Amino acid sequence: MSEHDSSMGSVEQSVWSGTPSQWQNLWAWVSCILIVTIPWALWRALVTKNTRYDLTDQRLKTTVGVFNRVTDDLELYRVKDTHFQQTFWQRMAGIGDIVLSTSDTSTPIVVMADIRGAEAVREAVRGLVEKRRDAKRVRELDVGHEAL
Repeated sequence: MSEHDSSMGSVEQSVWSGTPSQWQNLWAWVSCILIVTIPWALWRALVTKNTRYDLTDQRLKTTVGVFNRVTDDLELYRVKDTHFQQTFWQRMAGIGDIVLSTSDTSTPIVVMADIRGAEAVREAVRGLVEKRRDAKRVRELDVGHEAL
């Protein structure tokens, strides 16, 4: 027999091709979203609940971790600058971020995220930094590239 069977007439032509619709998997996708999202949201809630900032007159102690804990102390005299930032949604919720620039080599930038009354906390940090620097007789000396 030849490739083109003359007794059969013409060459076979495709009329339609496709795959099954993903709509058949709708409930599988919904259950996947719920199974993934709910545990993720619960995990985020645990991480947030287990993040703690303790501000004393000498240091800022940050503790994070759900199963394992890491505690970092930042001596207040090492804080070089404070910065307050707030997104639209944070303003609506009455929270904000406090960003501390430091001379600490292990944590040059400390972000205290989503703090309630963040402007007042930032001012408290600023005041405590000045008091601690006076008590330790520490002054910051910045040498920029302009001086070189």
